[in-house]
Amino acid sequence: MSHQLTFADSEFNNKRRKTRKEIFLSRMNELMPWDQLEAVIEPFYPKPGNGRRPYPLSTMFRIHCMQHWYNMSDPAMEDALYEITSMRLFADLSLDNPIPDHTTIMNFRHLLEKHKLSRQLFKEVNRWLSDAGIYLKEGTIVDATIIEAASSTKNKAKERDPEMHQTQKGKQWFFGLKAHIGVDARTGLTHSVSTTAANVHDITETANLLHGEECFVSADSGYRGAQKREELKGVKADWLIAEIPSKIRILKKHPRKNKQPIRTEYIKASIRAKVEHPFRIIKCQFGFRKAIYRGLAKNDSKLAMLFALANVFRVDQMIRAARG
Repeated sequence: MSHQLTFADSEFNNKRRKTRKEIFLSRMNELMPWDQLEAVIEPFYPKPGNGRRPYPLSTMFRIHCMQHWYNMSDPAMEDALYEITSMRLFADLSLDNPIPDHTTIMNFRHLLEKHKLSRQLFKEVNRWLSDAGIYLKEGTIVDATIIEAASSTKNKAKERDPEMHQTQKGKQWFFGLKAHIGVDARTGLTHSVSTTAANVHDITETANLLHGEECFVSADSGYRGAQKREELKGVKADWLIAEIPSKIRILKKHPRKNKQPIRTEYIKASIRAKVEHPFRIIKCQFGFRKAIYRGLAKNDSKLAMLFALANVFRVDQMIRAARG
């Protein structure tokens, strides 16, 4: 640490048992390519001048990452820095010195949104993974998930977010946005992200989710006919698209007669299962189940950062699994 530890921080470091939060932050501290990511933000970050000296970029970026890992608002993040020693030490802060308030934390987020740096950070994480040889690019799985937004009109404008939309899934209606992703078929790492209103059909974003080097594209039945679309006719890849559920039910009525088609659908489903891992990480692990910002631009910035951190989290899972 660059600062001198207080008695409380020193006592915290010498305790017998490490908490799960400490262990997780320690792993992320070692694994994240901090220098590469901070180099993306550094040209836009305020420089020391005549006014108040800005907090170090590394401190603010680590706070921003913790906000996504623990799904915290700006005021909640400020409180956590005062209350939770492990978070304070991770951000290289001490109670002896000023702690960033919620306005400072918000301004850093706005800086990333203004210059679309979250997208650049997502690309930088993927470049780091590609250089490390983790991305194999032999196949892409595409899918989308609905992120709900507040549907209430009890606000200043007396209306719902005009950039969000309602859509029906099954027999249930949802209001919000849709996150479309392209995932590496071997590793389950996200290489492409697209954000739209919830009523946009999954198939319309397919072209934005392919990197162009895949040998095959896997998707659920919502993407049937994708290869016939004008923007996808030049894609030289095999399309492993699932049959519609009604046809699968018909096949299963005669399992002996339709043994091979049923087996083929099971194989397609086993390949396609990896696309659910990033969704599980951002929704269950990071707690992002509902959009808290208005407008697609802010939510796109948040989703790009979430999937970048989800990729690092997934790599950490792979490393621990390899070590046994």
